[in-house]
Amino acid sequence: MGKWRWGVILDAGSSGTRVHVYKWLNNAKVRHDAKLHELTSLPKLITDKHYTKKDKPGVSTWGDNPTAVGTEHIQQFLDHALKYVPADQVQDTPIFLMATAGVRLLEPMKQKALLNEICVYAQTHSEFSLPDCGLHIQVIPGETEGLYGWIAANYLLGGFDSPDKHQHGKGHHTYGFLDMGGASAQIAFAPNSTEAEKHADDLKLLRMRTINGESSEYKVFTTTWLGFGVNQARERYVETLKEGHLPDAHEMVDPCLPSGLITTLKGDRVLDNKGKDPVLVGTGKFSECVGATYPLLDKDAPCADPPCLLYGQHVPAIDFGVNHFVGVSEYWHTTHEFFEMAHKDKAYNFDDYQRLVKDFCAAEWDDIKEDVAHKKWGKKVKEKNAQEVCFKAAWLINVLHDGIGVPRAGIDKTINAPGYNKSKELTTLGKDRAFLDPFQAVNRIDGMEVSWTLGKMLLYAAGQIPPSRPQALPVGFGSNVAGGVVPTDFQEAGSNSRPVPASAGDDWTEVAEDLAEKAHRSTPTLLFIVFILAFLGYVFRKRERRLRLYRGVGTTFRRNRRPGSPRKGGRGFFGAGKLFGRSSAHYERVLEDGEAAGDFELGEVTDSEDNDHSDSSEESRIGRASGLATPRMNVMNFDMPGASYFDSAPAGQGGVGLGLNNGSGILPNAMDRSGLVVRTESRERLAPMLGAGRRSRAGSPTRLKSPLMTPVEEV
Repeated sequence: MGKWRWGVILDAGSSGTRVHVYKWLNNAKVRHDAKLHELTSLPKLITDKHYTKKDKPGVSTWGDNPTAVGTEHIQQFLDHALKYVPADQVQDTPIFLMATAGVRLLEPMKQKALLNEICVYAQTHSEFSLPDCGLHIQVIPGETEGLYGWIAANYLLGGFDSPDKHQHGKGHHTYGFLDMGGASAQIAFAPNSTEAEKHADDLKLLRMRTINGESSEYKVFTTTWLGFGVNQARERYVETLKEGHLPDAHEMVDPCLPSGLITTLKGDRVLDNKGKDPVLVGTGKFSECVGATYPLLDKDAPCADPPCLLYGQHVPAIDFGVNHFVGVSEYWHTTHEFFEMAHKDKAYNFDDYQRLVKDFCAAEWDDIKEDVAHKKWGKKVKEKNAQEVCFKAAWLINVLHDGIGVPRAGIDKTINAPGYNKSKELTTLGKDRAFLDPFQAVNRIDGMEVSWTLGKMLLYAAGQIPPSRPQALPVGFGSNVAGGVVPTDFQEAGSNSRPVPASAGDDWTEVAEDLAEKAHRSTPTLLFIVFILAFLGYVFRKRERRLRLYRGVGTTFRRNRRPGSPRKGGRGFFGAGKLFGRSSAHYERVLEDGEAAGDFELGEVTDSEDNDHSDSSEESRIGRASGLATPRMNVMNFDMPGASYFDSAPAGQGGVGLGLNNGSGILPNAMDRSGLVVRTESRERLAPMLGAGRRSRAGSPTRLKSPLMTPVEEV
């Protein structure tokens, strides 16, 4: 095994699926070379824009025909991942598919059949590690999606690894997370110490593990509002317009559409208004639009457990003096897709934003169409985006300021920092710089997309780290109860720690592997250098390492083809001859080149269809469903046989996951219920790594294809 560990995760959203490939250094390698401050950090995940691929529609489209989802949809993502995961590490690379809003609303039996088919197909048509369908292929509730997003945001901003650089006051150093899609909206944050103690039973306990094997625990509140995404909010808004007009009215005035635009009730443009069906006629009066959408927040709904925000949903009081939020998905696209913010990297400011939206919506539709045609807002902005942005902006302003309560007076600074330059804040967010606004819309931090999939994979990577003590509690999340034991609803990170000793003999090979990967999309000069390295590797290295180089360099030269397809043009220099020959079936897998994945630099002006890593898209099937799905709707969990993702781990097991304290007091815990985080540091020095040789991958539990593993049974 090389120095890198790999992971693949498919975000199965309501309007499409997106595959993400991540890699991180083997923990043994990191410990061997790490500096002191690096030992107390979380694993460093790396990805690349080429590692990502997306396609429409969402997997829920195959709810009535699950047997076709593999060949028609899933295979392309398996092929794409194989282009980047080294062939000799595929069997040690976990693959996950996490379904969100689209699959959540399928009937339970359709959910079960669909996810079972996806798992069986992936097990049959790939060698990725997929030992447990219930653990790796599942529907996640909105609360879990929000928690993963919170992990990703704080990891990228530095709230975890550099708390001293992100002090917001009162000992608080983490950031809140806001996500809005087409069907739902999520919030996740760590309340201040007073609120954390007052609402301890409402919090989730998150446990992670740093490079040195020590645990860090955080108390996080997370909830979701199903039905409060932009598309379903629009559906409810149109219903209110219908109620305010006579039943036989043909034209209904809509202040949330640009002036002069006429559409059907479903949002399709009407070119000839001579039909009998009712239509919406835009007036472009944004202030009226904000007022008309405010009642959709349902702020007057009964609040059974104060305090509450939207729709009577309980949320601990938010102290905006220490709780600073980042907003992704629609929070980013609706504020930065149009207007000058996208072009000048301007931070979100309520006064500036409202002025820009007012001016835009007041313009005549014919003028807006002409500006779109001339790429005024970028080549990816379509007429459909321009048609929807006025309503989306009004809804975002209402949710953000009247719903959640973010201060709106120009978003004044709560902490005055000397030399602070707000206009450059978007480009300087990262581990070495805190942002001081109560709210900031973001898409990428330090070049990496803020996606909940990153949070999930980070948790998995932390699970690969061996604990520093035998009785360490597992990594994961669950209910916040006292006692230091693993609660029944604890969700482990989903991995077995399998440390691989560092080997100094690997250094040259791994450098060559990295160069081969870069050469895949680099210059002829670098290709020539890699070729020389490959030749030296043949002369001086062992045969198995020659094979690994062959995989990396060969990818650069081979043409795109599907696994199992015949080779063209004979063996050539890199053929399966004596030089780079293969002696086992394990090396028969062939990596694809294929066309490079599209550039998903969402930090630039992007089409909102790129926003389906959550559940947001103007074409979201779920987001356009009629009626209101209440936030209190219970999500059906997918019932799979075997070890469940929601099963508790035995006390003392060293896995990784999110956990809860159960009040039994059986085991001591470093967690203080009134605090936000406690690092449980070992008094012992790091022991030297045992064993100098490689551990056999043949005995790896992640490589076993157990004959006892069976598909999920129908109920």
